[in-house]
Order: sequence, then structure tokens, then C-alpha cells
Amino acid sequence: MPYELSRRDFIHRAQRVALATPFLSLLGCSGEEAAGLVSLGGKTMGTTYSVKLAAPPQDLDRTALAREIGDILQTVDRRMSTYRPDSELSRFNVAAAGTWMPVSNDTWAVIDEALRVSRLTDGAFDPTVGPIVDLWGFGAGAGEPRVPPPGEIEAARAFAGFARIETRGDPAAVAKRDSGIRLDLSGVAKGFGVDQVAEHLQARGFGDFLVEVGGELRAGGRGPGGRPWRVGIEKPSEASSDLQRVVDLEREALATSGNYRIFFERDGQRYSHIVDPRSGRPVDHDLASASVVAASAMEADALSTALLVLGADAGMDLARAHGIAAFFVTGGRGGFAEASSPAFEARFKS
Repeated sequence: MPYELSRRDFIHRAQRVALATPFLSLLGCSGEEAAGLVSLGGKTMGTTYSVKLAAPPQDLDRTALAREIGDILQTVDRRMSTYRPDSELSRFNVAAAGTWMPVSNDTWAVIDEALRVSRLTDGAFDPTVGPIVDLWGFGAGAGEPRVPPPGEIEAARAFAGFARIETRGDPAAVAKRDSGIRLDLSGVAKGFGVDQVAEHLQARGFGDFLVEVGGELRAGGRGPGGRPWRVGIEKPSEASSDLQRVVDLEREALATSGNYRIFFERDGQRYSHIVDPRSGRPVDHDLASASVVAASAMEADALSTALLVLGADAGMDLARAHGIAAFFVTGGRGGFAEASSPAFEARFKS
């Protein structure tokens, strides 16, 4: 039976996925208190976050640390949210072309990284793709999920293009060449939030931790019992939480992007929420998920999305060429197949 979503059902499904079922999961932490593991968590950026500390000091003030973490994530959201009209990003999006708008160093760093990955992937990742995503009914400003006619797709593409964004670092500022261009950092800001929390924990003297925001992870040190943090990459399935691969993380980040959770169907055709900025259409290849291990969650976040857009073959070519540790899962209801880049295999030898 075709899976048809009303706008209300679509939003509900998207929120439920974001809050309850990240593509990555932490393993082996039952009996956390007995294992000397402390967990903190809450809601942020329209999703949830969790922080796990292995063998923290006995006099740890959990309430104070939770407040510090919440403040860090709230600051990221306050600067980079497209839902907040007073955010730096929202103010930039309504600014006139050619205006250099001052931004915080954090916002500048995230925009600069998004543009770097855009250039690296020849536009497979593009933080200006929002108008096209909205057109298909998947974005923050979207209406009903629908299949737009080609003319509307081309018109929306005229208001996208990462090359029309410019940054400068001293002082931090950003400008756009066309007034209709707007930025959406949802493909990289969560990872940046993970990094900010991880770096704060390191500065506070916590060596062993795992930080997660909406499924994006960064590990510091080791987990309970002095073992690496064990993280499961989910099998691409709409209803199952089975794991496709388990990896051990120490001082690195992991992010996974998938195209099998949020979608709609029309006339027997399935349309994923992952839109290729270069064509203006949802991806239609058989790559179900792409995972990336990197030094920072921000980099892993952006690259996993880019590789998912590129597809298994082009994504593997990019990973090989640039030493990206990537793990791909292809297929669907008929079964799944795995592929790993050389950098991933070298890091996680069986």
C-alpha cells in the first residue's frame, strides 16, 4: 500500500524520529550506575541530547554540569536556528545582497565548514538548498508534501547556490550576492553543538565521555571499564532498530545520514527527504545510509549528508580520494549490502 502522509502526520513522524530513533545508538550500558556511568540529557534544537561520563568524580554536581551543557547548546541554537527570527542566521537570511553582516566566531566557523564541504563535494552538500527542500514539503517553511512541476523546481534552484555566499574572518562576517539566497545550517549545526559540548567537558577535566545530539556522536577517552565506547550503526529499516555494524570509538566523532525514515509516496513512487541540490529532486539511488568517522562531529555531520546525496559509487570515489572514513549501506526490502572506504577499514579492522 502506498504510504501517504498528511502534513500533520509528516511533521509528527519527523518529530518522533528526531526525538526517539537516531541512526546511531550506544551499546553495553545497562546498569549505568553500577558501571560508574553518569548520564545527563534533555531537549535541544528540536531533538534530544545525551552526555555520558565514565568514572566521573564522586563530588560531581550534575545539576550544574547539566545547566552548563544546556547553555552551550542553547547558544548554538540561538545563533544558528532558522526557527528563531532573532537568530544570526535568520537575520542574515533577510539581509540585503552585498551587506557584510557581523556574526559570532562560532556561526562564522560553521558557515565556513559548510561551504568547504560544499566545494569538496561540488554542491552535493549545499547549505542554501532550503527553498528546494521547502518546495517538496520537507523544510521548516514547507506546505504539504508534494511533487512540484519541473518549472517550479527550476525556479527554486534560482534561489540556491553555495557559491553566492562569502565569508571573511577578521572580523567574522558573512555576505550573499543575491537577496533571495538564505542559509540553513541544519546539516552541520548539530555536529558543531556536539563538538562544543565535548570541548567544554575536556576543558573541565573530563577525559572519558560520549556526547550525542540527535544521533551525532563524539567520544572522548574510553567508556565503562576502560573499554572504548561501543556504538551501533542502525540497519536501514522503517520499523526495526537492528544494528548493521558496531564500532568502537575513542577520541573521534561519528555521524550517519539515512534516507529511509522521512518520505512520502505518490503514484507508487517514493520521495525521500534527502534532496540533491544539484538536480533539485530527492535522491533516487539505492544508498540507504552513509556513516562517517572524523575528528569533529561537525565534519562528520556534513560529510555523511554529502555522501548520501552522492550515492554509493560517487560517494566511495570521494571517500577514497580524500581519505574519508565512510561506511555505506545499500539496498532495501530485498536485503542490505555494506561497503567501507579504505580509511574506515583501516580504522575498524575486524
